[in-house]
Amino acid sequence: MGMGVNLLSANTHNIIMAMTGSGLFTPEGPAIYHYDSRTKEGRLLLAELIARPRLSLTYPPAINWSLHATSINKFPGQNDTFSGAVRKDIFTFSELKRKAGNYTVCQGDLCCHLDYQMSNKSKDEVYVLGAFDGLHGSTIKYHWQICTLLKCKSTDLDTCGQPVETAQTKFDMFSLSGTFSTSYVFPEVLYSGVQLAPGEFEVLRDGRLRSKHSTSKPLITATLFGRRYEKDPPHPLRPSP
Repeated sequence: MGMGVNLLSANTHNIIMAMTGSGLFTPEGPAIYHYDSRTKEGRLLLAELIARPRLSLTYPPAINWSLHATSINKFPGQNDTFSGAVRKDIFTFSELKRKAGNYTVCQGDLCCHLDYQMSNKSKDEVYVLGAFDGLHGSTIKYHWQICTLLKCKSTDLDTCGQPVETAQTKFDMFSLSGTFSTSYVFPEVLYSGVQLAPGEFEVLRDGRLRSKHSTSKPLITATLFGRRYEKDPPHPLRPSP
C-alpha cells in the first residue's frame, strides 16, 4: 500500500538474531507470509502475484503521506517524552496515559500524530507513541522516518521498544499520521500473536493510517515506515576481490 508495487521480503530464518519471518506482499495486502519465533525450521513461501499491479483496476490512488499531519497543530500538553531503543534505534516516546485521547511526538523533521480510543485498557499494559528520524543500521545505513503506536514489554517504560508478541488491549479506533519528507511510506498493523490485519485498516489519501472498526484482536503495534532514500549515506566500499 505504500509504493504500490509488489514486495518480496526474504529472510534467513534465525530466531537468535530476531530474523523470524518473510512474506510476499501486494498493494492490496499480504499474498502470503510466515512468522515463527520458536523453531529453527525454514519455510518456502509461494504465491501468484499480479506482474504489473499499477495496471490493475483496483490499484490504489496516490497518497500524500504528510498532508493531514502538516495541516493540524501539535496536540497540546505532551512534554513528558522519553527515549527508548527499538533494535538499537533511539526513538522519542510518549506514554498513552488515558484510555482515549490524542498525542504528538516529534524527532528531527518528523512529528507523529495519534488519535485513539482503547476499548478495554489492561492495567498491566503500557502503550506509547514513538517517532524516529535518522539512520538505521551498523555497516550499511538507511535513513528511516518512523511513526509507531506500540505496546511496551512491561509496565516499566525502560522496556518500551523491546520485542512483544502478545497483548490484551483492543482499540475501538486509532488514526496515525506523520509529517513525512518522503512519498515512500509503508504501513504495518500487527495483532497479538504477531498476526497481520488485512482488511481491518485503511490508509486515507491524506496519509492517515486508520482502523476501519474496532480491532478484532488486541493490538501490538501500528506503524508507518518512511524511507528517505536521498538521505542514505554512500554505500561503504567493498574490498576488491
